[in-house]
Amino acid sequence: MNPFARTVIGYHGCSRSFADRLLSGALALHDWEPSQNEYDWLGHGIYFWEYGPARALRWAEEKCSETGEEPAVVGAIIQLGHCFDLTDEQNTLNIAKAHDLVKASFAAAGKPLPENRGGDEDLKGRFLDCLVVNYYLQQVSAVRYQTVRCAFAEGPPSYDGSMIYRETHVQVAVRDKACVLGVFRPT
Repeated sequence: MNPFARTVIGYHGCSRSFADRLLSGALALHDWEPSQNEYDWLGHGIYFWEYGPARALRWAEEKCSETGEEPAVVGAIIQLGHCFDLTDEQNTLNIAKAHDLVKASFAAAGKPLPENRGGDEDLKGRFLDCLVVNYYLQQVSAVRYQTVRCAFAEGPPSYDGSMIYRETHVQVAVRDKACVLGVFRPT
């Protein structure tokens, strides 16, 4: 890991039972299973809201309302390591090239390219983005990225005519669990 990589605080929304197991040591950090949904915004990884504990809790409340579990948040100290940071213009150019490769591959196979979709303008089912990010990181990049980071403009405008959105956030997907230096219970 790059010893000079930036360190951030991330917040992971989850169930109280998961948080308790992780924070008590009953579940070791290296046993924390990454999300591998085909709609994950930044590809596969363990997802955190960078400096966003309230947003992580709201997400946990939404998910736990579906299962009847109690929501919770786990804080984490994350060293970004080799980070595929999509706030960096060079990386957005690289991902666009990866998209072109994926698109050509699907066309050659006569298959439709997945699309981002969802029930509102935020298109929270990021099927295309997940495919392209995973493809780039696994098939194109010579660098073994440990984390992926991106800013997302989400939600309604903060006020009429605004380009600032109420739910804008930075998300980090940790692909290498060694980047999680420690966890804590936010107060």
